[in-house]
Amino acid sequence: MQLKLPGLNQGRKKPAAPAPTAKKEHILKQDFIVQITGQLDGYLKKDIGLAVDIILETMAQALIEGQRVEIRGFGSFETRQRKAKVSRNPKTDKVMHIPPRKTLHFTMSKSVKDPLIKR
Repeated sequence: MQLKLPGLNQGRKKPAAPAPTAKKEHILKQDFIVQITGQLDGYLKKDIGLAVDIILETMAQALIEGQRVEIRGFGSFETRQRKAKVSRNPKTDKVMHIPPRKTLHFTMSKSVKDPLIKR
């Protein structure tokens, strides 16, 4: 099943490559590169890999700087500050102080969320 995301499929010369026949537990960056290379004529796998690396580095740098990263039709990434808290180790019953920390939060767009919920 090909997911149709408005705005993300524009400019593509070929339809999305079919999903691999064997069901994987996870998809690696290399899998994205192979799939994108199969969709675009005239581009080398090396060039697509470089573009993917640049995109991911740019997103990571923006998040490190505290910016929100939004990909329309897919979702948005942002960092959130977690408060310090006091916890207890259930094995030793020892009280632990957990310091405040930043976490990454992802909010999926409606066009991704709706098909995912229907599964």
